[in-house]
Amino acid sequence: MKFTRFLKNPLISGTLLMTAAGVASRVIGFFYRIFLAQTIGAEALGIYQLIAPVFSMCFALTASSIQTSISKFVGDACGKCRNCKNGEEKARGYLYLGLAVSSLLSLLTGFLLYYKSQWIAVHFLGEERCAPLLSLLSFSLLPCCIHACINGYYYGQKRAFVPSVCQLVEQIARVGCVFIIYRITMEKGIQLTAIHAVAGLLAGELAGLLVCLLAFSLEKQMPAKSLRILFSDGKNMGKLFAAMVVPLTMNRVMTALFNSLENLMIPQKLQLYGYSASDALSIFGVLTGMTMSIILFPNVLTNSLSVLLLPAISEAQGSNNAARISIAIKKAILYGLLLGLLFTFLFLFTGDWIGNFLFHNTLAGAFIKQLSWLCPLLYITSLLNSILHGLGKPQLVLMVTLLACLIRISMIWFLVPSHGIDAYLWGMLLSYVFAAIADIYLLRSYT
Repeated sequence: MKFTRFLKNPLISGTLLMTAAGVASRVIGFFYRIFLAQTIGAEALGIYQLIAPVFSMCFALTASSIQTSISKFVGDACGKCRNCKNGEEKARGYLYLGLAVSSLLSLLTGFLLYYKSQWIAVHFLGEERCAPLLSLLSFSLLPCCIHACINGYYYGQKRAFVPSVCQLVEQIARVGCVFIIYRITMEKGIQLTAIHAVAGLLAGELAGLLVCLLAFSLEKQMPAKSLRILFSDGKNMGKLFAAMVVPLTMNRVMTALFNSLENLMIPQKLQLYGYSASDALSIFGVLTGMTMSIILFPNVLTNSLSVLLLPAISEAQGSNNAARISIAIKKAILYGLLLGLLFTFLFLFTGDWIGNFLFHNTLAGAFIKQLSWLCPLLYITSLLNSILHGLGKPQLVLMVTLLACLIRISMIWFLVPSHGIDAYLWGMLLSYVFAAIADIYLLRSYT
């Protein structure tokens, strides 16, 4: 009976469901990365990875913070009026508000990305070969933003089924599309390239959009009532929404900008250390395209919990339940530490084997062992950042994140030219130590 009640908790069942979908997606992604590394090569994989920060920045500007805000306000509306139809209609009102803002921003951003792809590739990324990749990438922004907002609505209600299915379908469509392209190019004697991987990314976003739209169309809803609430109380809802979205967007955009700066600086500073441009891109591809996919794999559990933890904390704050918040903080630190240490020792003892067996790359194995100590810090900061967002403190997360980024950028700028890639790896460790300690300090008043 206790176990049944345990599983009926939407936070637990939702986390398990999202984790299962996330693990399946990551497993598919593992084989996909191995496939890409072996078919397009480390240098082309490095070029493909160069556009990832641009996509992250566009997503941060157009949807990431809006998805989080929708999740918070939907959770808040449902928490204050749990069995009230007015609460459900108000929750949908926040969804429609977020969809309108996100769609407009994505159209503007996609337009700029398409027409300025050459300039961004040359002046921002420093790699002209990224231009056609960015042009194709621009078409993925609108579908990505729409299904992100709808997923935020379901997260806010702690209903993880639709986002989980969406995530899995998106990954299958992405990999399936690239595999089909690969079979066609093989028959025609054409080399698979990075732009084919971007085509797969676009296919995945379109598939995710179709799943979300289909699921939402089956909902029992009355859009007219939600729109009426939005128009009648739009000024107040807009102010609350903007108060959450603006600092959160600054957080995500600045983080994406700093991450982009990191990714651009690493190959450049490695060349100052003595590597050729091709070798520097290859090392960058091994680090970001192979190693980090392994290190971040266990993050699927904490990410799932983080997404559902935010509306739960928001709901607890709305009902003035400080004890529930305190328990959540303590458990986040404990579970993050235990899970992190488990994977730290796993990667320490199996890093070389993983690098050689999965990627046929000894450097990837060395990187996995060196970065294994990041695991506890990654998981703790992920959970505590979600709690801070749920408490309506995105500005504090922004401050901590930017300071952590500055630590890594300083290490790249001053030490990578003289000490190589090891200086950046140490910078990553120091930055996450700082972030974990800072988050715990900021939440001390609740414990």
